[in-house]
Amino acid sequence: MDTMLQQVMTAPGKIEFREAALPRPKPGEILVKIMKIGVCGSDIHVYHGKHPFTKYPVTQGHEVSGKVAALGEGVTGFSVGQKVTIEPQVYCGSCYPCTHGKYNLCEELKVMGFQTTGTASEYFAVDASKVTALPESMTYNEGAMIEPLAVTVHAVKRAGDVHGLKIAVLGAGPIGILLAQSAKALGADQVLITDISTPRLELAKACGADFAVNTKERDFGEALVKCFGPDKADVIYDCAGNDVTMGQAIRYARKGSTIILVAVYAGMANVDLAVLNDHELDLNTSMMYRHEDYIDAIRLVSEGKIQLRPLMSRHFAFKDYLEAYEYIDANREVTMKVLIDVDGSEE
Repeated sequence: MDTMLQQVMTAPGKIEFREAALPRPKPGEILVKIMKIGVCGSDIHVYHGKHPFTKYPVTQGHEVSGKVAALGEGVTGFSVGQKVTIEPQVYCGSCYPCTHGKYNLCEELKVMGFQTTGTASEYFAVDASKVTALPESMTYNEGAMIEPLAVTVHAVKRAGDVHGLKIAVLGAGPIGILLAQSAKALGADQVLITDISTPRLELAKACGADFAVNTKERDFGEALVKCFGPDKADVIYDCAGNDVTMGQAIRYARKGSTIILVAVYAGMANVDLAVLNDHELDLNTSMMYRHEDYIDAIRLVSEGKIQLRPLMSRHFAFKDYLEAYEYIDANREVTMKVLIDVDGSEE
């Protein structure tokens, strides 16, 4: 076989499949047979033409699992047939963040599937440093969700040691529910999650959230006191990323506590910085992940501390990529993680 099938989004809402040359791994590279690809909110932004840092045409795919198909010269520590995932960050390695252990903040950061070619093809050749082994006990479906889980593991760590803390999570989408699970897995005492969707809140509760509150029906400030007592939350994570949720966080946070923005804001924020200042709140942020977050994410799933299966909403065949986006648009309230079966199976 000298060619393979590759997905290309040629313009917003338009996807083509092309025959591309089957890559050969260069020295230091691994050829990965792609098995599963997860669709995330940023992919949807690209689909709608609303991602500010993506140009067309672009091959998508950054949440991924696969197996080693071939090893380039000099690659050690991997074997053909081994289950793996890919870390999609492309960084320069020489700027200040890169040389100080924070390559997720690289001044020239590119992400596969957005500013550079993604993994949405039958095979993908990539530098071995970006490949992380998965345990054989982990399914390919779970492996494709390690990337978003690593986002939430990194976000929890931004608060430092969370053992014994009371944590509030605003937004019960995939990232919000994964963050609630990550916080509990990393030692948080109790987690409150909010949303305006009852089905999402029910799923969050089933995945281990101690409290799930619909803020269309109950005031967030009152819910904080009822669930956690007068001292409220130690940390509030905004996984929705809009003026309403950030406004709730600033207004009702315990004075001197911490707010961490995880979601990507869709536009310019309009929030009450006067209250933020007056209450001496720490407004922090979280950006993607680093390798250690992948390792911890894999470990927490392997230890049974995080459930990924309940968040898998539906599978689509590789050639039905466009239908997957249409399904997500039509079922936003109940859809969590949609998976693309590049390998042709749902297993």
